[in-house]
Amino acid sequence: MNKFFINKQSGIRPSATSSGWRILVGLLVVVISLLGSFSTATAKDTKAKTATQTYTQPLQNTTMSLSGQAVETSSYFIKVDYWRMKHATLNLNYQVSQLADRQLSDITVAVNGTKFYSFRPVAQSGLQTKQITIPLRLLRSSNSLKISGQILTRDGKHDYRLAQTPANWLTVDARSNVNCEYTLKQPNANVNSFYDHFSGPDTVVNQQSAIEVPAQASNAELTASMSALAGEARVITTETQQIPVTTLTDRTAQRADYQLIVATYDHLPARFKRHVSAQAVTKQAVIKRYDAQGKHYLIVTAPTGDLLIKAGRYVANAELMQETAHPSETVRADSQTFTSSLNYDGHYQLTTTADRLVGANHQERSYFVSLPVDRNNADGSTIKVALRYAKNLDFRSALATVYINDTAIGSHKLTARRADDDSFTVKLPKGLALGNSFTVRIALDLPVQTAANSTNAQTPWASIEPSSRANIQSAPGNDLLFSNYPNLFLQNSTYDHLAVVRPKTMTLADYRTLSSLFNLIGNYARSNQGQITFYQDRPSQQVLTHDNVIALGTPQQNAFIRALNDKLYFQFDAAGTRLISNEKLSIEPRYGATLGTAQLLRSPYNAKKGLLVITGATPDDAARAAGQISNQKNVAQYTGDAVVVDRDNLHRGYRFKKNKLIDTQVNLSQRVHRNRQLLVYLGIALGIIVILLIAILMLLNKHGVLHRSRRGKPHA
Repeated sequence: MNKFFINKQSGIRPSATSSGWRILVGLLVVVISLLGSFSTATAKDTKAKTATQTYTQPLQNTTMSLSGQAVETSSYFIKVDYWRMKHATLNLNYQVSQLADRQLSDITVAVNGTKFYSFRPVAQSGLQTKQITIPLRLLRSSNSLKISGQILTRDGKHDYRLAQTPANWLTVDARSNVNCEYTLKQPNANVNSFYDHFSGPDTVVNQQSAIEVPAQASNAELTASMSALAGEARVITTETQQIPVTTLTDRTAQRADYQLIVATYDHLPARFKRHVSAQAVTKQAVIKRYDAQGKHYLIVTAPTGDLLIKAGRYVANAELMQETAHPSETVRADSQTFTSSLNYDGHYQLTTTADRLVGANHQERSYFVSLPVDRNNADGSTIKVALRYAKNLDFRSALATVYINDTAIGSHKLTARRADDDSFTVKLPKGLALGNSFTVRIALDLPVQTAANSTNAQTPWASIEPSSRANIQSAPGNDLLFSNYPNLFLQNSTYDHLAVVRPKTMTLADYRTLSSLFNLIGNYARSNQGQITFYQDRPSQQVLTHDNVIALGTPQQNAFIRALNDKLYFQFDAAGTRLISNEKLSIEPRYGATLGTAQLLRSPYNAKKGLLVITGATPDDAARAAGQISNQKNVAQYTGDAVVVDRDNLHRGYRFKKNKLIDTQVNLSQRVHRNRQLLVYLGIALGIIVILLIAILMLLNKHGVLHRSRRGKPHA
């Protein structure tokens, strides 16, 4: 009995013990599995961040055809300082004359003035591709790339090496690029390190940067975030990729490696408040760095909207951000956050060092001139070129020619007497439209009498001196068309009192619209001193009269747009759900419910101001329209004042205004200024005519002619 009990107990206990052990083992397996998964995820994340990455950047030129025996073109590319470079390759797409002699012609590549690779074109017609490894030792942060060579022709036994004909040409295709392979140096805990990575071209292209605000952001939070975005857009070098502004709940933004969080402290999520205490934001804004789970964050927060806007201006100041070499920064009401002033006096130095050209015959250098974006060149502009050159030239045909955007505007004959110190000035033709940026090309013909027998010691040369300048008379842009956008919303390269009327309830599509608008406007705003103000209701009459207004959203979201409907070029139906036909475009009803539009109106509140309306049948349609004016390449397609785009991305531009001028008085004063010399001559001529008339009258009176004519009149 006792034995049976013992056996029974022994039969029961092992069962209970076995069950307990199974539970423990199971728990251990789960824990180990979770730890393994976490370890694997961490390892994958670490591996991804240390893996070799690539960034391909196109050369900064369009397709260029170069003519002459000696051909040359220059471009540049960048190397970001947080790249650990492993490999750099030039992918050169080019085409040479079908008559070129492959045994005589050659092409040479140089980086930062050092030649490192030469080759002969392959004996084939059509586009050719050459992959050239660039030595890493030659690379800097900004790199100049020069492609030069000689394209010589031969016809049977006849050698045309000495003859320069139109058949001597090389075309460098716009699809040429530089591909960089590298690993990333991870950012440190300082603000400036985050800033470098956040605005890096590879980060932006790979969509690893995002600016995030609360889901229903206040006007102050939107103002601060758009100021920050504009500051980032000013320094990023990518042409079409952009930094999005979106909400803290946007899952796509949460996956970005670099996240800029902008919110007042009471709207800041708890996970961010753990890193910024309430005491830290007493009467000041805080900019704070921290990292978590492989993501890098920069928190910008403040107790009030005004201080948050001040902090947004700090982030928009590239100089301050690059100087902030510590994990946090405080911004007070009296902090100086404005960017350094822009001194524009119309004088542009073409080169800061003597630019030396070596070799016989045709040589060229190009220089890029950029005016403040809100200004255009006016008549009276000149280009001064200072030169030094060799004395062994054949001065019978030695010549210097100046081109503006490939249009020849003047030439100068070189002489032996002035070889050590020569200079000349050419005037830009009246009425030559250049926009706010253009290229000055200086071409030198340096022939020698004994070119075939010349040695290196006798090789001709010329030097373009630092005193060479473009003296540009400029005037404000005055067109209320997309060809002048966003210039008309800028003054002195900063925001010209922008009032943004937005929907009361913002959708993700509305944030995309804002991102598109301010990525482009910010790209041209070189200063953060301008004013941006957001409104969710109709602004006051004073604001509408004084400010440049931007309105976005659908008529159902935005009552201000609904009230403007009869002023729009493309109007909505009574329900505000679809665009309707007008004299420019017939719109089928269901098709009208798929359209978005961007329209530049003359403000009904001030005829000298512009009013931009971004709207559509849905917020997504409006965002699609904003995408058409999100970068300069897109905007360049439109010369009118209205854009319409459908959901298949079929887009059209239209012109409605007959008078494109924003301010006709400005145009009148420009004409007076341009013709002031003619007016002086006319005034002098008129004065001479008046003096002559007085003199004639005095002579007639002296000789009694006037008296006799009076006496000869019959009495009444």
